Amino acid sequence: MRYMFVCIALLLAACVHQNGQPVTQVGDKLTEIKARGTLIIATDPDYAPQSQLLKDMSPALGTKCEPTQYTANQFIGFDVAVAVAVANQLGVEPCFVTPPWSQLVAGNWGDNWDIHAGSMAITLDRMNSLYFSQPYYAPPIVALVHKENTTYQKPEDLSGKRIGVCVGCTFEEYLKGTLKLPGDGVKYRIRDAQIIGYENEDPAIRDLLLGDGAKLDAVLTLLPIANQAIASGQSVKILGEPLFFAYASITVDRSSQRDLTSLMKEIDLAIKDLHQSGILKQMSENYHKQDLTQEAARFDLSSIN
Repeated sequence: MRYMFVCIALLLAACVHQNGQPVTQVGDKLTEIKARGTLIIATDPDYAPQSQLLKDMSPALGTKCEPTQYTANQFIGFDVAVAVAVANQLGVEPCFVTPPWSQLVAGNWGDNWDIHAGSMAITLDRMNSLYFSQPYYAPPIVALVHKENTTYQKPEDLSGKRIGVCVGCTFEEYLKGTLKLPGDGVKYRIRDAQIIGYENEDPAIRDLLLGDGAKLDAVLTLLPIANQAIASGQSVKILGEPLFFAYASITVDRSSQRDLTSLMKEIDLAIKDLHQSGILKQMSENYHKQDLTQEAARFDLSSIN
């Protein structure tokens, strides 16, 4: 009896014994989210056209978001629109936070946010620390070079060159030759590159713009980011065909102290519904000027166990 009262005092959900050891039953994450009335979403504040923080926009009136969080009207972008649509499907308000990419990839979020929506590609290594939803789009990965360059004709020509990538991204793993994607094996077309790491591709592209070969020889990035740079008049161009395709998903921390089963199920259902209804296709055409969702819609999530 005394042990039971101690457990109640500590607000444990249940105190049972398994093999002589006390076991604490964790709460359900989806139930917690719905009770709170908000879905806390991590994303990048400066990754247009995927996500962009509108710094001069005030929080929405009557929001349930905490003062340290951003409301949906303070962000724009494709990843943001997908996250908002998922929150709407769950019947809660989307609230955004902006932790660094390195922390998002590593997991161990401490339940400080619920999900990450930021074009993170499924890799076998990342599956050790994160759960992945049904992919919502599958962007090609391309190499950008300076517009004035006439030396490089194909990705293979970048072997041994200085290439800017975001640290912890699939682009870095690709250049290291360690990228493990679900499905077919990766064809490594660039060998022994000099890898220059950045928080994301924007500062890398800025360094590329300093001049052909001045600081970088190339940058690896998503096709939508490359197209955005070109459309904005920056002196860059895409080199050859895509290197590989990234199946981008919403991610959840495997080390969460909550039961994630029902949340992952609802997210998958929401993404599948957004594919079937054509809403994701419309979003992609709006933000990317092309449909980058069809490969993702066909992806068999059960194939990665």
